[in-house]
Amino acid sequence: MALPRDQRFPVPFGEAFPLGLVLFGDIGPHTEFQPNRTKPAHQRIDEITGLRIWKAAVLDPAEKKSKRASFDLFFLAEVQPVPAAPELIPGVRPVELEGLTAQPKVMGQGEFEYQGFLYLASDIKQSGNAKPASAKAAA
Repeated sequence: MALPRDQRFPVPFGEAFPLGLVLFGDIGPHTEFQPNRTKPAHQRIDEITGLRIWKAAVLDPAEKKSKRASFDLFFLAEVQPVPAAPELIPGVRPVELEGLTAQPKVMGQGEFEYQGFLYLASDIKQSGNAKPASAKAAA
C-alpha cells in the first residue's frame, strides 16, 4: 500500500525537539505570492484541513547542523497563535507546540538535496513557561 502524497505523521513534541524550540519574532500569516504589489496578499489555506496557515521562524537548539537549526514552522488554525511565554530577550521566546505533525519533504537544491520534514502545529501550549522536554524530565 502506497502512502498518499503530502502524508502527515503526528509526532510528540518532546521526541521531535528534545531541547524545545525558540521562536524568533512574531507569528504572521503565510501569504500567497502577489505579483501586483498594489493589491493585498491573500493568506494561504491548507488544502488538506481547510485551515489558515500561519508562519513562524524557529530555532531547534538540539540540531547539530547550523543550516538546519533554524527553519519555518507552520501553524494550521483559524486564529493566529499567540505565545504566552515571556521573552528571553526582545523578540525571542521558548515555545512548546500542540498538535505537532511532520510531513516528509525533499529539501535543499541540486546536488545538495536531502530528506527533511515540514513541521506543522495546531497551537502553542499556553502553560506560560515552556520548558525543554529534558528539563521537565529532570524536575
